[in-house]
Amino acid sequence: MKQVYRVIGIMSGTSLDGVDLVYTEIESNLSYKYKIIAGVTYEYSKEWLLLLKGAFSKSKEDLIDLNIQYGKYIGELVLKFKKEFAVDKVDFIASHGHTIFHRPEENYTLQIGCGNEVARIAKTKVVNDFRSQDVALGGQGAPLVPIGDRLLFSEFDYCLNLGGFANISYEEMEERKAYDICPVNIVLNYFTNQIGKSYDDKGKLASSGEINSELLEKLNSDPFYKLSFPKSLGFEFVVSNVLPEIEKFQLEIKDILRTFIEHVAIQISSEVKPAEEKAKELKMLVTGGGVYNEFLMGRIKSLSNIDVKIPEKELVEFKEALIFAFLGVLRVEEKVNCLKSVTGAIKDHSGGTVINYKGTQS
Repeated sequence: MKQVYRVIGIMSGTSLDGVDLVYTEIESNLSYKYKIIAGVTYEYSKEWLLLLKGAFSKSKEDLIDLNIQYGKYIGELVLKFKKEFAVDKVDFIASHGHTIFHRPEENYTLQIGCGNEVARIAKTKVVNDFRSQDVALGGQGAPLVPIGDRLLFSEFDYCLNLGGFANISYEEMEERKAYDICPVNIVLNYFTNQIGKSYDDKGKLASSGEINSELLEKLNSDPFYKLSFPKSLGFEFVVSNVLPEIEKFQLEIKDILRTFIEHVAIQISSEVKPAEEKAKELKMLVTGGGVYNEFLMGRIKSLSNIDVKIPEKELVEFKEALIFAFLGVLRVEEKVNCLKSVTGAIKDHSGGTVINYKGTQS
């Protein structure tokens, strides 16, 4: 039986470039279809950037308060979004929240953005906290996007997202495989911030730098890259394994960026580089903010030798928010939205907390 949902999907990535909101119509029948009606990225204020960057070292009490405040902030953004784009009918909001900690090896993941506050302010049903149940079931709690890749973008052999981290998904032996590959914008933006830039426009600064072969070798030799999947990354990995290694070399920013882009391209190409005779037959959909780094994209295309497809701008920028809206649909329908083949959980399941307006949960 055909069912059409109008959903606001919300995503905040680890690179802190803002909060993505998308208003989408998702048709549920024998298969699923989507239409993006409106989308926008609201940049963080300086105050919110400082709060979120510093959340990593906050006390438990301060994190509880931040969770509530961030939920209020998301709720207010929803109201702003609805007014700005004349959004009227909304069946529910699907909110990922913002990840502060991701430690699946310690059975722990934390995405702030209190769903009760979002529901109270937006006066709408909310689906959130998509990761906790998977971690409780022994999984990584990430990545969650692959079920959307399978059901909405099956025409592509690979789906690659270039956000704070690079993650990939694909079918293998009738199972969806997906995992984080390496950090991307979370590191690149960290160093461009040091010279007063939010990001390296089109990778121009990186393209003017030189590769430091010793640093490149050091980055490529991190034990994470030898781990079998399921595996996922969080900000903790960057703080403990990446930044200290880079800073030991005391390089110019342009050389750091050039070296790190080469590192990213090498790691991605090692995951997707097919046999020469098959390269032209395989298609890879690439989305996320990293798509706009033309120098990075050039290096990925050069090393991977695969047909890289960059979609329309709205999908590049809002695919993750769209898929969290879709995860919400699957949760409301009580269908699987989290795959054990991806996260390593003990079973496929339907993750997420449903908060009906007025505060009741399921």
